Amino acid sequence: MTKSQQKKQKLPGLADEDYYFTEAGFVVFTAAYHTKRGYCCKNGCRHCPYGFKREK
Repeated sequence: MTKSQQKKQKLPGLADEDYYFTEAGFVVFTAAYHTKRGYCCKNGCRHCPYGFKREK
């Protein structure tokens, strides 16, 4: 997926500040999204505002 395709793609039900796409085309949820959701899923998300870190 190219950068121009990433900018054009919109995920239904999510605000622009809730996510972004990596260079590889993966969706990454932002801290704003996690805060709106209101709880930690304990999956070790990249932008977890709750401080959860997955053990390696």
